[in-house]
Amino acid sequence: MKTPYLKATRDVAENLYAAHNRALVALARRDPRIVSCYGDFPPGEVGEVFAKECPDRLWDVGIAEGHLITHAAGLAAAGFIPFTHCHGIFGLGRAYNQIRHNVAYDQRNVKVVMCNCGVIWGGLGPSHQLVEDLAALRAIPKLTILCPADAASAEKATYAAAEFPGPVILRLPSTGDLFPTLYTNDLEYRIGKAICVREGSDVTVLATGILVADALTVAEELERSGVSARVLDVHTIKPLDDVAVLLAARETGALVTVEDASIIGGLGGAVAELTAEKCPVPIRRVGVKDRFGESGTAAQVKADCQLTPPFIRQAVDDVLRAKAQRAK
Repeated sequence: MKTPYLKATRDVAENLYAAHNRALVALARRDPRIVSCYGDFPPGEVGEVFAKECPDRLWDVGIAEGHLITHAAGLAAAGFIPFTHCHGIFGLGRAYNQIRHNVAYDQRNVKVVMCNCGVIWGGLGPSHQLVEDLAALRAIPKLTILCPADAASAEKATYAAAEFPGPVILRLPSTGDLFPTLYTNDLEYRIGKAICVREGSDVTVLATGILVADALTVAEELERSGVSARVLDVHTIKPLDDVAVLLAARETGALVTVEDASIIGGLGGAVAELTAEKCPVPIRRVGVKDRFGESGTAAQVKADCQLTPPFIRQAVDDVLRAKAQRAK
């Protein structure tokens, strides 16, 4: 069923990191267990508020991401609910072992906020553009992975992560950019439950993160050409909403996944794995191919990595042809 919390227009753009920070400040004011930790990363509003109201609950360990995660695991063992913040590329590359052992294996109640994930922020180029995180983190047992689409869902995801009794990864895009706001502030957000943002019967586009907006744009274009496209916001990469994915496969018979991450092991991989075993249907995956990112503006890199609406539309056209061929 289509969510009632979708805004009528997408003419407002907001920063997801700022939305996360608003939620974190609100959480800290009502729960003394909430602490915020940084690996040489700008805290934004959290730094200003915590410094005045609860300076003993704010840490910056410097350029030491492995220590950041181990430090947070120790705080969790003492009964706190730590949120860690750092560049995603360093959180994954330098702290993978700590996330695996000290957080997931030990089941510590740590919330790992991975910032500047994906390629849609250009700037520092492929050395800092993280595309392999979903694949690497999905393989770690007992780890929940959230990937909000806009500011409203980033705020809700932060609240949900705090309430969830266990390790959570919160994947955020560029912390310096604005992205279209899709949902109203009263959005109902549940970990593990995809949000249907558009009904459709011919094909389903399963998108995650900031590319949900692009998936909606394509679905609206398709409607004008007579194609009914369902759009799901798969904000929880793990655990995947198997029910919603399989229902989409059965009811529409064709799937397209969309993500600002590698299609190898990411959302596309997760959906392909599930449907291959339980409901095989034609599927196409839009995301970063087997490659690194590129230097340039966010728009230039997005186009170079084939993540823009025309490439989503092409994938939909391809999968619909495959569906028609299969029906013969």
